[in-house]
Amino acid sequence: VSTTTLSLSPVLPLDSFGNVLLFLFNIFLATAIVSLNLSVFLSIAINRALRNENRFMYMLSTCFSDVCSGLSYYYVGVLDVQDHYDSPTRTYYVAPTFLGLSYMVILAAQADRYHAVAAPFAYGRRMTRGRTAVVIACIWVYAFFIVGVNNLVTVSAAKKVTSIGTFVCNVFTVVIMIGLNIRLYVIAKYHLERELPSPERESKRSSVYLIVVVAVFFLATWLPIFLHIIVCNFLGSSCYSFRNEGSDPLRVLPRVNAVITPLLYLRGCAPLRETLYTKVWKALCPTR
Repeated sequence: VSTTTLSLSPVLPLDSFGNVLLFLFNIFLATAIVSLNLSVFLSIAINRALRNENRFMYMLSTCFSDVCSGLSYYYVGVLDVQDHYDSPTRTYYVAPTFLGLSYMVILAAQADRYHAVAAPFAYGRRMTRGRTAVVIACIWVYAFFIVGVNNLVTVSAAKKVTSIGTFVCNVFTVVIMIGLNIRLYVIAKYHLERELPSPERESKRSSVYLIVVVAVFFLATWLPIFLHIIVCNFLGSSCYSFRNEGSDPLRVLPRVNAVITPLLYLRGCAPLRETLYTKVWKALCPTR
């Protein structure tokens, strides 16, 4: 183990009010990510009715990956860490993978909602709970397969593979996510209005609106770093211009989204809120 790893200092020297404020903010952000996502994860896990719906299985996945992302942020965000290939303080591509998992699962959830609303009968036959679990499992296996590959090949080879893969993935997934957002909004705005009032219609509408809003906030917090990486790929320059991860606003924004997402889940789903208040938080903080 290198001496650099053993003598890590705070994200910035604690010699000014601004640096102390940033240090405390990153601790608060990591704590908020872990506590909110763990609360929502437990609320879904203990509620059988929620677990039986495919959309909540995607929520389970994003909450779990964001909990891991929040735990890793105590290291990469609170301390003086540069998480890239040739850095002695790197996380071997694990910490950014948890962020990427949330992104991929939310994209899959958008496709799932589009399928459910655009072709409800076909969706009911094809996307069983087991198949949804397989889709989510494949995303996780693929993500950590890439982690393994990046850690087995040479640094130069890993940089080339990741540079090309990230560029292509960013362009295509952003276009797909924006396109699905527009399409889902059109469906929610027009198609669902034509259906007769029923609990099923209201459930469809709320699930579509929720995933659209989640995706909008996701894009708002991720697009700056996506555009930065794309520009860096075109120019052939380094994308790590800040001192470390915790002081780089482009890398802090996706972590802020990891706080916004569970709040949106709670805001958009009354049964989830009720489970959180009456079972999870009440069990953690019982009143006398």
